[in-house]
Amino acid sequence: MRTQVIIIGGGPSGLLLGQLLHTQGIEAVVLERKTQAYVLSRIRAGVLERGLVGLMEQAGVSDRMHAEGFVHDGTMVGYDGDMFRIDFAEHTGSSVMVYGQTEVTRDLYEARDKAGLQTIYEVEDVVIHDAKTDAPYVTYTKAGQASRIDCDFVAGCDGFHGVSRKTIPEAQRREYEKVYPFGWLGILSETPPVDDELIYSNSERGFALCSMRNAHLSRYYIQCPATDSVDDWSDEAFWDELKRRIPQSAADTIITGPSIEKSIAPLRSFVTEPMRWGRLFLCGDAAHIVPPTGAKGLNTAASDVHYLFNGLKQFYLDHDSDGIDHYSERALARVWKAERFSWWFSNLMHTYPGQSEFDKKMQLAELAFLRQSPAAQAVMAQNYVGLPY
Repeated sequence: MRTQVIIIGGGPSGLLLGQLLHTQGIEAVVLERKTQAYVLSRIRAGVLERGLVGLMEQAGVSDRMHAEGFVHDGTMVGYDGDMFRIDFAEHTGSSVMVYGQTEVTRDLYEARDKAGLQTIYEVEDVVIHDAKTDAPYVTYTKAGQASRIDCDFVAGCDGFHGVSRKTIPEAQRREYEKVYPFGWLGILSETPPVDDELIYSNSERGFALCSMRNAHLSRYYIQCPATDSVDDWSDEAFWDELKRRIPQSAADTIITGPSIEKSIAPLRSFVTEPMRWGRLFLCGDAAHIVPPTGAKGLNTAASDVHYLFNGLKQFYLDHDSDGIDHYSERALARVWKAERFSWWFSNLMHTYPGQSEFDKKMQLAELAFLRQSPAAQAVMAQNYVGLPY
């Protein structure tokens, strides 16, 4: 088999890239390790930056998002028993869209299936060959049968544990990492959200976040030790702890219920450089991870897709290689800014083991400054709704 672009990974970034390429008549085959049903069963965040909303529109898959998603013009920040609002619309003229990552993925799969585009599921033993040449190819097995696909380019959208990053020799890549000494315990419950907007809350007991998927489905998180497991937390214990960490006005009105999903996510910051090796390009978690504070994971993957899609379009339609030649530098310039925001917001909102009284006072002073300074709020709003591509 031969195609123009092989996309390794059938998550949202790979599917979005494939759909955008399809709009320009560029052929791409998607290889996915799991089944479509498995990919759609994964629960992930759902705050979409303005840039990702624009890419969904450009890809022709935005109708359901606009019909069912929630436009948020701001967010709430809680500390010291009280909370204040950051107004995105006032400071940036823009908003974010609350629309679950699972729904983004579902829309992209439906569009891909409707267009009859090729997605090969349950592939194993994926190997990228000759990426440093003009004739790369990928081999894999499916149901015990070996196959090969020749291509012009390979897009590695296969996540942190995928084969794409590891294909780049260790001597040719540099990795930067920060591991945070805590995780997020999250539950999904069939209850109405406690507020119309997200509430990020700093407390002496640790961080908490009140989020939502829709008007009847809420997503809540609390900071917990990295060594905890979900078995350590009953629903009752979770709700009790959450109420102690959020402002009293929210705690008094929150509606609790049984969890329908419960998990603990570790927090880390990670970047690998470069994001291009020959004709192999890394996108999303294959190249970088952010802590979930600030909701930059999916959105940073989308910015990679923006740069790669435009580079490939320029190559095929204009016969100009500038976009792909400079993909890594352009993508990384924005990645590091997203990493900085996620690192800053995480440091501001979490309680760290061994944190001194001075450190706590600095957090409170920073929060008070954010509350009182329109300039500081504007900077946060600009980062939250998404820096321009």
